[in-house]
Amino acid sequence: MKIAVLPGDGIGVEIVAEALKVLHCLDLRMELEEALVGGVAYAAHGHPLPEATLALAKSADAVLFGAVGDWKYDKLERHLRPEQAILGLRKNLGLFANFRPAICYEELTHASTLKPEIVAGLDLLIIRELTGDIYFGQPRGRRISPDGAFAGAPEAFDTMRYSRPEIERIAHVAFQAARKRSRKVLSVDKANVLETFQFWRDVVTEVHAQYPDVELEHMYVDNAAMQLVKAPKRLDVIVTGNMFGDILSDEAAMLTGSIGMLPSASLNDKNQGLYEPSHGSAPDIAGQGIANPLATILSAAMMLRFSLNQEAAAQRIEAAVKSVLKQGLRTADIHSAGTTRVSTKEMGDAVVAHLKAQG
Repeated sequence: MKIAVLPGDGIGVEIVAEALKVLHCLDLRMELEEALVGGVAYAAHGHPLPEATLALAKSADAVLFGAVGDWKYDKLERHLRPEQAILGLRKNLGLFANFRPAICYEELTHASTLKPEIVAGLDLLIIRELTGDIYFGQPRGRRISPDGAFAGAPEAFDTMRYSRPEIERIAHVAFQAARKRSRKVLSVDKANVLETFQFWRDVVTEVHAQYPDVELEHMYVDNAAMQLVKAPKRLDVIVTGNMFGDILSDEAAMLTGSIGMLPSASLNDKNQGLYEPSHGSAPDIAGQGIANPLATILSAAMMLRFSLNQEAAAQRIEAAVKSVLKQGLRTADIHSAGTTRVSTKEMGDAVVAHLKAQG
């Protein structure tokens, strides 16, 4: 099992180090190779996704990714900014399906900003299409407006696009995932005002005909955003486009108590995947040892499950995380009265200790 390890920038280095400690204590044969990505790669090689890093990612069974980005690179041309590395990996590896589970552990019910009765027992899955939509649509750019009330003024434009095959394949992923859960899918769109998402709704409905055992509901994105904070436990599998999925999954993260608890997996049609926490590089706290590594550790568990076919090992990691939380250990983002605040490294050590105790 070959794993490309790309820690990236900011706290990425710290949290990936803890996930690697967890992986190393498992009795598995793995080849791990590390490479630069993001801002550190630009500083060393003049590009956020060097050819050597991309080649390593392509040759691996899975990619364990930290985070990229730093304010000092914000004035670079867009194609050289650290964040372009993750977009480049998604495009070059064909990673079209993003899985973001949002689970509120019993021990973190009071860490959420919502009332405990709203989030207790929450377990939902957001499936985000990753390679289409306004993030990749062409044409895009800047120009002088050719018409309208502001003709002659500078303007910027992006294009929202989806093809039938893109929508069909993510719909199949969602319906198949729902079959392993509660057999309910919520498709989120903006069909009332966007032609792209009327097309999305039509295609998802057609694909649904192949899954009569799964219930399908459509909802506009603004209502979906409201339902996530009003009655999130009514939802189970949510499937949506690239931009809406980006926004809704970050909103869902706060239901769990902290975005530091939200893992993710991005898969292609061969189950090769990139696994990363849903949060960013947080340069303001980098090097302080206070970042929460659990989202990265749980992402490693997803990697074992989806790309490396090691379900038992994945379950061991998830059980160890639950044990650590039950023990009352908390990093700064989820710390509260009556719990023990620990550092990034101490949290990783605690998960390792529980794994070793399991035998």
